Amino acid sequence: MLKKVLVIGGAGYVGSVLVPKLLKNNYKVTVYDLYTYSRSKELGADIYGDFVKDKNLIQIKGDIRDANKVAKTVKGQDAIIHLACLSNDPSVEIDRKLGKEVNYLSFFHFIKAVNKYKTKRLIFASTPSVYGFKTEKEVTEDLALEPLTDYGLYKVFSEKAISDLVPLAQTTWVIIRPSTVCGYAPRQRLDLSVNILTNLAVNKGVITVFGGSQQRPNIHIEDVSDLYVKMLEYKDKEIAGKIFNAGNENLSILEIAKKVKKIVDEMYPGRTKVKIVVTSSSDDQRSYRVSWKKIKKELVWKPKHTIDDAVRDLVDAFKAGKLEKSLEDPIYFNIKWLQKIKFK
Repeated sequence: MLKKVLVIGGAGYVGSVLVPKLLKNNYKVTVYDLYTYSRSKELGADIYGDFVKDKNLIQIKGDIRDANKVAKTVKGQDAIIHLACLSNDPSVEIDRKLGKEVNYLSFFHFIKAVNKYKTKRLIFASTPSVYGFKTEKEVTEDLALEPLTDYGLYKVFSEKAISDLVPLAQTTWVIIRPSTVCGYAPRQRLDLSVNILTNLAVNKGVITVFGGSQQRPNIHIEDVSDLYVKMLEYKDKEIAGKIFNAGNENLSILEIAKKVKKIVDEMYPGRTKVKIVVTSSSDDQRSYRVSWKKIKKELVWKPKHTIDDAVRDLVDAFKAGKLEKSLEDPIYFNIKWLQKIKFK
């Protein structure tokens, strides 16, 4: 039985929702993270709230590039959920050398530790960015991987490192390619499609859409965090050596903007209606419609939340004062924050 779970990169956007769920499910959880996006004096207090006092939570502040510290942390763990990386394509592009160190080179000493200590289960968070630009109506897991960015490329390399170097006879590994995450979390990000547009609609009253035709697959943060928990429960034979896309709705950026406008207008009935301004082009040409038929068929997995739910959750958070200075505070925007703290 898997009881001791290490979440590498567990103090980020997804981790801030995932870790409390693991604790609620009575797992003994260790978080290994640099806590780059935490401001509280008490480690993790602004990310996990009262859960920092949970006797089943161990927090380790560490860099994934620190091979010795990573190995010591991996030792004795039953399962590992690997979320750590410079998250999303633009974050890697601002410093390509740093991106390579964090998102790719560090992965090899991690894999070495997994093999040395014979971790029973490894769950790796990849990305649909591995597919690049696709014209197929549905992007399935067996299509060629043609990433357009370093971020996607390093995820491809990491996936290959797992499949080539981690023996299934020793470690049950599974790779998840989750869609763009959306919704409210204690460690909030406002640099992801749905979240960006909701922030603009609520706080500026104008949504600027660049291009608009680019297709984006989406997944609610509650669903993706539930999925990682579920990956600890499946039998080995159900997931061993498999790759799964995970998401719910494929929509164009313009379609997302229209959804956001409708909900924000409804939730602020006395305000001027939100405007949508569409520009002619975008520097971001990534576009793909991802298929989730495999995970739904093989694991009978179904998401429970929608983009509409994510927008409403975010609006509720804005109304409750949980997201102060959301247009200017760099903590909500990965690139701006990394530049501000001069992350190296």
